Amino acid sequence: MNLDLSEKRKAVKRKLRKLEGLPTLPPIVQRLNRMIEDEKTSIHQIADLIEKDQIITTKILRLANSAFYGFPKKVSTIQNALMLLGINIVKVLIITSSIFDIIYKEDVNLWEHSIGVAACSKILAERLKLKEPQEVATAGLLHDLGKIVEKVSFKEDYKKILELVQNNKDPLKAEKEILGIDHAEIGSFLMRIWNIPDRLIEAVDAHHELEKAKKFKKEAAIVHLSNVLVHARGYGSSLYKKVPLLQEKALRILKLNIFEIKEIFFKLEPRLYELKFFTEELKKDMELAN
Repeated sequence: MNLDLSEKRKAVKRKLRKLEGLPTLPPIVQRLNRMIEDEKTSIHQIADLIEKDQIITTKILRLANSAFYGFPKKVSTIQNALMLLGINIVKVLIITSSIFDIIYKEDVNLWEHSIGVAACSKILAERLKLKEPQEVATAGLLHDLGKIVEKVSFKEDYKKILELVQNNKDPLKAEKEILGIDHAEIGSFLMRIWNIPDRLIEAVDAHHELEKAKKFKKEAAIVHLSNVLVHARGYGSSLYKKVPLLQEKALRILKLNIFEIKEIFFKLEPRLYELKFFTEELKKDMELAN
């Protein structure tokens, strides 16, 4: 890497540490962290704390009931969400709830793509019998977090990236050329600052470069494959105008063949149909808020 790109990369990370252009973390997060670290704290006490913030409560319940988690029964309380999703995932949803609002307002196509990848990641994680498939779904939801950060906090650079992509430059190479870093690393860097579980961080960081995955190879491969399938389906969109190349390594890690992938692809379709209703509901809520 030349010195110029190295300096750009450092500048990007400095800006991310200050969260410039992005919402600050809700005050509830610090209290939640303290409670989670205290073994004497019960789920009921954690639920009581979260429910004191009506806006966050509404967002958590909306996300918990969305089709990318696919619970058969309605999640009606925060305590219920904590039991089904786990404390870590509810914490992640609180931290990123403001980001989801930005994604939706700034780029509805990227939002649709992200929730499509989350739904597909859950289907794959369940098929492969991974522990806590909802965590893998959340990694899918956050896989393009870095793109919205680029769009919101690096506006001029993002325009240059788009110009390169429109001239047929590979999106990852375009990001690295302009910022010295790509969206996967931006997203994982921010997630690390937020103290999000390593399982999610590694899946996001390695979803384009599977060799970066060390401990959570299956999770990274699932998010990679889900990203390709949702692009192939044409559900939402991101920087990629073409379907990203499927890395053979992903199929080896997951021990899946092309026939099994076709089966997963068809299983995904009704979930995406349900997600359309979720997106429409969100759109109405946004319009009412404005």
